Amino acid sequence: MQGAWSPRDQVQSPGRMSTLGRSSVILLTYVLAAIELTCLFMQFSVLPYLSRKLGLDSIAFGYLQTTFGVLQLLGGPVFGRIQCPPILAALATLLGAVLSFTCIPASTKGTKTDTQTPPPGSPRASVFDLKAIASLLRLPDVPRIFLVKVASNFPTGLFMVMFSIISMDFFQLEAAQAGYLMSFFGLLQMVTQGLVIGQLSSRFSEEALLRASVLAFIVVGLAMAWMSSVFHFCLLVPGLVFSLCTLNVVTDSMLTKAVSTSDTGAMLGLCASVQPLLRTLGPTVGGFLYRSFGVPIFGHVQVAINVLVLLVLWRKPMPQRKDKVR
Repeated sequence: MQGAWSPRDQVQSPGRMSTLGRSSVILLTYVLAAIELTCLFMQFSVLPYLSRKLGLDSIAFGYLQTTFGVLQLLGGPVFGRIQCPPILAALATLLGAVLSFTCIPASTKGTKTDTQTPPPGSPRASVFDLKAIASLLRLPDVPRIFLVKVASNFPTGLFMVMFSIISMDFFQLEAAQAGYLMSFFGLLQMVTQGLVIGQLSSRFSEEALLRASVLAFIVVGLAMAWMSSVFHFCLLVPGLVFSLCTLNVVTDSMLTKAVSTSDTGAMLGLCASVQPLLRTLGPTVGGFLYRSFGVPIFGHVQVAINVLVLLVLWRKPMPQRKDKVR
């Protein structure tokens, strides 16, 4: 006797993508990501002011950020005391989970022509098999692309981790003003990732976009070293957002193309682990640099690291691969 029909059965059917439509899936995924990030930054925006109100200094707040990064890196959910924002975030996340389960196909990619499928009856790797995950980093060109991703993100990650403290101490912003600034930052990210990068990727190669993002990091770093007011920061935010979004989109694309279709999810997980890694190391390193050298040091570090990355990219170009989706 056949079991009851479930939404997952239809999701896993080969013709599901043609029924739902790729554009609808992309739109829904974009909405879900927007909901999740909105809820996350609702809490981030008030956390530094709440910490300062409770008597925490910059070092203690850095330890708090490090704790968050470690737990995020390990994948463990952290539940704090119930405030309005956490409740709203929990409800929105639950809604996102329901929509993901019922509307997103289990596989949105076609098969790659040169992908070797495992023989029938072969043991399936466990999702907790760390050796299988680490083996992805040993594939051709993957270590270099991943290193570029981490290295170029590191200086900006340091600055963004410390930004809440910088907005209070250096820019002298109130909570509402900091919220407006973060909204401006988020709006630029949405426009850049949703419109600008798509247009640029149709006209330029991934290698060219990657070099452009690193070069933009260098220019923004130079401006950041001379930054003295929130107005100056607003002027350099578009360049910072462009370089950050372009770098992450291009490197994610390169890394997922470097692996088989079945390993795409694992590779995306490794890509997503970069930000938790920065949140783990960033507060301690960033707090020390900020206390010792002030805000300009973040610009100096950004210039130095990305100059080295740019030299590496020009010395040995990144490989160009075709899409796995036909």
